Amino acid sequence: MTSNSPAGRSTSLRNSLGSASGVATDKAAFDRIENWVFDLDNTLYPARCHLFAQIDARMSSFIRERLDMSPEEARKLQKAYYVQYGTTLSGLMIEHKIAPDDFLAHVHDIDVSHLPENPLLAAGINALEGRKFIFTNGSVAHAENVLGKLGIDAGFFTDIFDIRAAEFTPKPHRQTYEKFLEAGRIKPARAAMFEDLAHNLEAPHALGMTTVLVCDDVKWFADEPAKKRPASLEDDHGDHIHHVTDDLTGFVQHLAGNKPTSHKPSGHKPPA
Repeated sequence: MTSNSPAGRSTSLRNSLGSASGVATDKAAFDRIENWVFDLDNTLYPARCHLFAQIDARMSSFIRERLDMSPEEARKLQKAYYVQYGTTLSGLMIEHKIAPDDFLAHVHDIDVSHLPENPLLAAGINALEGRKFIFTNGSVAHAENVLGKLGIDAGFFTDIFDIRAAEFTPKPHRQTYEKFLEAGRIKPARAAMFEDLAHNLEAPHALGMTTVLVCDDVKWFADEPAKKRPASLEDDHGDHIHHVTDDLTGFVQHLAGNKPTSHKPSGHKPPA
């Protein structure tokens, strides 16, 4: 498959940010980007933090309690719906008429206290020239909870486009990306998307966005299908991936030019 992005495909930027020539090439590939789109879970924080393990366990407990199933039956159904519908929530809504707010409130009632603050990432995101967005299959409330613990001001972002804004049709469905682009009045050729799941970058690539895969070599749930696990540097990522990094903070700091920044929050406002 041939990339739709003029940026082409770069070598991986590791913790050292690569060689001087490689860094310069990668930075130049982003010169035309004016919209910076970030996934939330396992992207803005490393998958090895295992925050999502709490969400995963609470999905299982919700299904067990709501559908009166054994732990084994609930777990099997949870993963089956995730594969078939893109999110477990979508399957529950379609097959069992579950109210989405009940599910979201339950699964996002988690402890984020172990997430480390990341002031360098916050400064890097703030310094990127252009608009910034969060695009998540979670909720706005969950995004704000995570951002707050990471020390990243939600005001840096023009919008947090969540599963409600997507009308509960999750990534990786192409129509959800189209809805996101339309809502933000974003030209795909002027946008870069950062994600931890390679298959969630197939539609952005096809639409003409620059894609950045955020990797973490972490042991994941044994019953999770391979393409649904956070990406590893050793994976065969495919030609729809233009850039690969296992150090989002360093990557963003480099793109921002490590410039001193002043806090100028604009755009996204928490719901009243």
